Amino acid sequence: MISLRLDNVAFSHPGGLVLENLSWAVPDTAKVGLVGPNGAGKSTVLKLLAGHLTPENGFVVGAKGDSIGYLPQEVKLDPAKTVLAEALTASPKLAAIEAELQEVETALSDPAVYGDESALAKTLEQQSRLLAAYEEAGGLSYENTVKATLRRLGFSESDFTLLTSVLSGGQKKLLALAKLAVNQPAVLLLDEPDNHLDLAGKVYLEKFIRAYPGAVVIVSHDRYLLDEVAEGIVELAGGKLDFYTGNYSAYVTEKELRRLRQAQLYAAQQKEIARLEAAIARFELWASLVVNERHIKQARNKRRQIERMDKVDQPLEQKSLDLRRLNGWRGSDKVLEIVDLVKAFGDDLVLAGVTLRLWHGERVGLIGPNGAGKSVLFRCITGEEAPTAGVIKIGPSVKMGVYTQEHQSLAYEKNLVETVRQVKAMYEDEAVAFLGKFLFPYQQAKSQTVGSLSGGERSRLQIALLMLQQPNFLLLDEPTNNLDIQAAEALEQALDEFNGTVLVISHDRYFLDKVVDRVVELDPNQGALVEYLGGYTDYLAARLSIS
Repeated sequence: MISLRLDNVAFSHPGGLVLENLSWAVPDTAKVGLVGPNGAGKSTVLKLLAGHLTPENGFVVGAKGDSIGYLPQEVKLDPAKTVLAEALTASPKLAAIEAELQEVETALSDPAVYGDESALAKTLEQQSRLLAAYEEAGGLSYENTVKATLRRLGFSESDFTLLTSVLSGGQKKLLALAKLAVNQPAVLLLDEPDNHLDLAGKVYLEKFIRAYPGAVVIVSHDRYLLDEVAEGIVELAGGKLDFYTGNYSAYVTEKELRRLRQAQLYAAQQKEIARLEAAIARFELWASLVVNERHIKQARNKRRQIERMDKVDQPLEQKSLDLRRLNGWRGSDKVLEIVDLVKAFGDDLVLAGVTLRLWHGERVGLIGPNGAGKSVLFRCITGEEAPTAGVIKIGPSVKMGVYTQEHQSLAYEKNLVETVRQVKAMYEDEAVAFLGKFLFPYQQAKSQTVGSLSGGERSRLQIALLMLQQPNFLLLDEPTNNLDIQAAEALEQALDEFNGTVLVISHDRYFLDKVVDRVVELDPNQGALVEYLGGYTDYLAARLSIS
């Protein structure tokens, strides 16, 4: 059965985004990944499916009685409510019944009601009706259902009393997802639900999606997550949808096979068209020389052959980041040495006895739950934070390049050209051409401020500035956050060829498997590092063998 369907839908934004003739049927238990480059319109498609946007043409059809749960990229929670209190607001129907019951209870304590037999009977009848409606809507087990849903998404009993204002960005996303799930909508539409989640949070999310009884459509740049949960991939590019069976890895393989087949068919058809056009030119030349009607008809017939062909489109080459100049250079053999590092903020001990050595050419992934102190360790290495105790030594021939997760290193009031020229002296035209390699068009490079860029655009700009600095030691704090998959793959390839050392904080498991050869985990209970050889998959296998 079909839970939700787009039928020849068209939509455009004033800025130029155009979706045309989109048709898509979402089966009732499907787990589907919606992928495509930043700006392709993935969030717009989800909003159309959810009914938050109205198509200019076509229809959005949902099966009768089906409900839709929509999780946007930015969630809004009441900062004054606790986790449990916020989750309990998930059912507006129950909340309305409870409000009416409260009014009835207030009325029953009114002398004008309990002193009037007729009014009392009416009020008691209303209370009985509301209690029956409350029970029918699942009110008696509602709180237990809410708590169970929160636990399934990684919240502990002690988390229930926390104010939502103290939650991390990832925890807020999971809380909003729990609110949706309590009502068991037939379709969940999730727009980057994994953003800002740590590794443990992503595992909870995966288990939840796999076990969900209805359909789930998820927009995500997390290739590992899509491999774990997706049964099909839908790619949005150029305003059109393409459909693939299987998870993300299957999609990558099939997409390349399709591209190769299309390239072969296109080349063969272009060869045939060239042959026919040459024949047309010959017949037209002969007809002009001898004025022969037969040659004119032959030329006309060949022209019709070309017109009747089902034209094969030339395979589109997607624009990608040019990171070939992230070269690095040979420096000190011992790049970084940390011995017994301690960092405390007042009575709060964050790092306790951290020891780490990095050698030239190593790629090391730093992992750990949110709040464990990974970014604090980075700030100690860069000198932004002074250690409480311990030693940090940087090799004498080492130049650091730092990528910050929240883009703190960027001046938001400057335009892009000014930002680039502040890092390296160059003519304005050179700066514009350089920014073009990072997919910033001419007008955007010259006039748009850093503060007005999207998260993905700021990420690309930070990578561009790293290239200009020409470091040989990269400190990267969540570099793939906000990058689309194509940009993340370009970064992976550049880091593979980088002549230098990399220390990267990341919750992107696919990225860690591709890039790092050693994983160090920051234990939040002890404030120290535990080392594992290999990438994320090797780390996971080692952890499982220990447990």
